[in-house]
Amino acid sequence: MKIKRAVDIGSLEKLSKILGTFDENLNALCRELSVVAYVDGVKIVVDGEEHAVDVAEQVLDALSKLADTGETIDFGRTSYCIELAKEGRAQDITNFTSGVVAVTSKGRQVKCKTMGQKQYVDAIKNNTVTFGVGPAGTGKTYLAVGMAVSAFKSKQVEKIILTRPAVEAGEKLGFLPGDLTAKVDPYLRPLYDALQEMFGIENYTKLMERGVIEVAPLAYMRGRTLSSAFIILDEAQNTTKEQMKMFLTRMGEGSKVVVTGDVTQMDLPDGKESGLLDAVKILDGVEGIAVCRLTAQDVVRHPLVMRIIRAYEKAAEKPQRTHKEKNER
Repeated sequence: MKIKRAVDIGSLEKLSKILGTFDENLNALCRELSVVAYVDGVKIVVDGEEHAVDVAEQVLDALSKLADTGETIDFGRTSYCIELAKEGRAQDITNFTSGVVAVTSKGRQVKCKTMGQKQYVDAIKNNTVTFGVGPAGTGKTYLAVGMAVSAFKSKQVEKIILTRPAVEAGEKLGFLPGDLTAKVDPYLRPLYDALQEMFGIENYTKLMERGVIEVAPLAYMRGRTLSSAFIILDEAQNTTKEQMKMFLTRMGEGSKVVVTGDVTQMDLPDGKESGLLDAVKILDGVEGIAVCRLTAQDVVRHPLVMRIIRAYEKAAEKPQRTHKEKNER
């Protein structure tokens, strides 16, 4: 049964936030829920099948509440709210916005944008070791760096250590020009960028010079005991089982560890099992260790990234024809 319902937004300023640039948020609502929606004063009128209109109203009410808290209502956030409402989880839409993970050097507040991100941040707070496993764009590394900076500023730790295995897309360090620092810089650049945004370049440089912040290849962790530190292992899908065990046993008193990785983007040589997959399998359920699995729904980059990931996931689920079947055709 088709119905028409008006949702009162309350003010033109809030209405403008909810509509988005060139009405892109409203257009997304219409497209995803197969409804017709238009503005009437400070109200948004929704016309369509009763269930779809109910979902649209839940989304608009949630976006209105987000706008009241000062949250940015961009296209990505609107798309995520629509996804939750379609799953019957509209009540969760405002739950993940509470709390500030960190504040950048320019005063911008870093907050969770999805329920998966909130669960990830809560796991880091409540556990000594946290594995964040999920696709690109879910904020695994950025949020972990934010938590590290927050812990350092509140004096919970004395040092921040960030590391990655220097294995990327089949390249070897020996092929890169320059000394060791120049060779590993491309692998560690995402970590540098996140730290510089949090601390500001000047403070970041001073902390690096004092040795308070350390960014180094994973091989540099061997033989050390890392105490009173917030330690992040990024791109952990490219560790071997031996490297992962070595890293996890470096942890000393008063330290917290976050391990992030995307198991769909492994660059290990053929025949080498990922240390991340092995560790998650062995350690899931161990007290003090949390495993958070982020999904395409938690992607906070361009909304197209979410669709790309889902398209690849869908393709991977299709049964592959055997060589014999191909020859029989």
